[in-house]
Amino acid sequence: MSAPLWAPWRMDYILKPNKHDCFLCLPVDLLGPFPDRLVLYSDPVVQVVMNLYPYNNAHLIVAPRRHVATLALATEEERLAIINHAARATVILDKVMAPHGYNLGVNQGEVAGAGVADHLHLHVTPRYQGDVNYMTVLAETRVIPEHIRTTYDKLVGFFN
Repeated sequence: MSAPLWAPWRMDYILKPNKHDCFLCLPVDLLGPFPDRLVLYSDPVVQVVMNLYPYNNAHLIVAPRRHVATLALATEEERLAIINHAARATVILDKVMAPHGYNLGVNQGEVAGAGVADHLHLHVTPRYQGDVNYMTVLAETRVIPEHIRTTYDKLVGFFN
């Protein structure tokens, strides 16, 4: 008999009235952290957001503020800001979470795995020795050891 998995944060997604809204598009006047949207950092060009459906604990997304689909369509300023803030995120994560490595990646297009295909974003995924276990291999399920709000609270002060 299999045991149920508890994921109460999924109910917000299931009940969301318009699932086609871009979660990466922030109000123009919003700068700095924004806990309700898991935004750790934002300025007029770029933002750092916690991934609500992470591959691993403290999985972050770095994205331009502007709704743009590809690296080629992003401005040079946006591309530079994305990579600089991804680098900054790894330094912060090293201090706070002490991962053993990272996966950094951009998925362009739906067939490439982009969950939000029309808003460019770079994933910063901390990796830990042994973080791939039987749950991932056999059940296609990831075990995240810490509540996302707890991780947010640990990280937000380092981004601002």
